Amino acid sequence: MTKEEKIEAVRQRARKNFSLGYNCAECVTEAVFSLVDTGMPVAVKKCATGFGGGIGLFGDTCGALAGAVMAVSAVHGREGLPEGADAKEQAMKSRTQFYGKPGVYRIFNQVPNRFKAKHGKTLCRELTVLWQNSWLCKDHALFCRELITDAAGIAADLILSDKNELAVKPYGKTWKTSRIEIIAGPGFFFYSIMMFSFGRKFHE
Repeated sequence: MTKEEKIEAVRQRARKNFSLGYNCAECVTEAVFSLVDTGMPVAVKKCATGFGGGIGLFGDTCGALAGAVMAVSAVHGREGLPEGADAKEQAMKSRTQFYGKPGVYRIFNQVPNRFKAKHGKTLCRELTVLWQNSWLCKDHALFCRELITDAAGIAADLILSDKNELAVKPYGKTWKTSRIEIIAGPGFFFYSIMMFSFGRKFHE
């Protein structure tokens, strides 16, 4: 099966999952963990349950989007803290893993940006504003099914792509994210933190 075929298989399984009774977040994680070798058991999908409805109907980040992030984390996430001579060095290396180039945040930043590029928003309450008084009506369900399908495709594409290539891609939109430059000195580390405002892209 080619990469494109596997991505489409994940998309269609997630889509079908919604009609079986899985919630938005579960649809994505179940499809990915069932069809892609993530090293995680399919049962891990239960960790996604609470993200449905933007976290228990709170209306925050779309559950399908949250499920996609969880699925990508299963493959491209960190397994533990980096080794260091002491706590300070360990913290420095950890920051580099997050914010550096390569850096894992560059991978996960692509998930909401790809989703928003197609659907315009990422919050459940904003995506589903037309159905606040008719929750789970046919039109609402069909709309969310499309979100689920697309989120699953984004997750599958990132999972099946080379981590090293993804980790050096430029950021899309960010929210007041810190860029940390680490300067080594004799016996100490100096952290220079430059704050970037909402919507600004990181420098290359």
